[in-house]
Amino acid sequence: MNKLTDPLKQATEALGKKICAALLSNGYKSAVYVRTAEEARETASDMIPDGVSVGIPGTVTVRQIGLIEKLEAKNCRVIHHWDPALTRETRSPRLAAENSSDWFVTSSNAVTFDGRMVNIDGTGNRVAGMAWGTGKILFVIGMNKASRDLESALKRVRDIATPPNTVRVGMTTPCVTLGCCVDCNAPERSCRAVLILERVPFGRESHVILVGESLGY
Repeated sequence: MNKLTDPLKQATEALGKKICAALLSNGYKSAVYVRTAEEARETASDMIPDGVSVGIPGTVTVRQIGLIEKLEAKNCRVIHHWDPALTRETRSPRLAAENSSDWFVTSSNAVTFDGRMVNIDGTGNRVAGMAWGTGKILFVIGMNKASRDLESALKRVRDIATPPNTVRVGMTTPCVTLGCCVDCNAPERSCRAVLILERVPFGRESHVILVGESLGY
C-alpha cells in the first residue's frame, strides 16, 4: 500500500485534521497537518523568516526533524540550552534568551482531540515560553501525542512522556526504573510545573504543525 491508501495513515490524517480544526477554533493562528518529519521541517522553515532569532527549549521532536540545522542554514540565530559547555551561571541567561526570541519553537507532551495542550516541566522555562513567550510560538507535534481528552492527556504526560525524558537526562527518579509515574517526592523529580493550554493566551501568536509520525516522547 502507498501512503495514500494505507488505512492507518488515512485514519491518522483524519484525526490530525480534526485536531487542527479544534486548534484553529481555540485561537491558533494556523494549524496544519503534514504526513512526514521532512514535510514538518520544510513547513516550519518556510514559516520562520531568514535571519531571525529562534529559541528552542528542551524538545526532542524539533531536533529529530532536523530543524535546528535547517534554521542555521537560513542564518537564523538559534538559541538553546542543550550545550554541555554551559555552566550553572551561564545557563539561566540562555533560558531567558530562548523565551525572548523572535520565534519560540517547541513541541507538546500531549494534545487533545478538542485542541488542548498539556505539558509538564521541571525548571519551568519551557511552559513559561509556551504561555508567555514574547515572540511568535510554533508547536511541532507528532501524532503519537494525540489524546482523546484531558484525563488521558495528563496520564500520557506522566506515564509515557516523563519516564524516557528522565532517562535521557540521567536522573534517578523512580520512573526511571519502573517506567511509569508513581507521583514521587524524589529530589530530582521533574514533574513540577504543569501547563494546560485550553486556548491561546491573550497577546500570543501561536502556530501548530501536526505530524503523522511518532516523534519525541
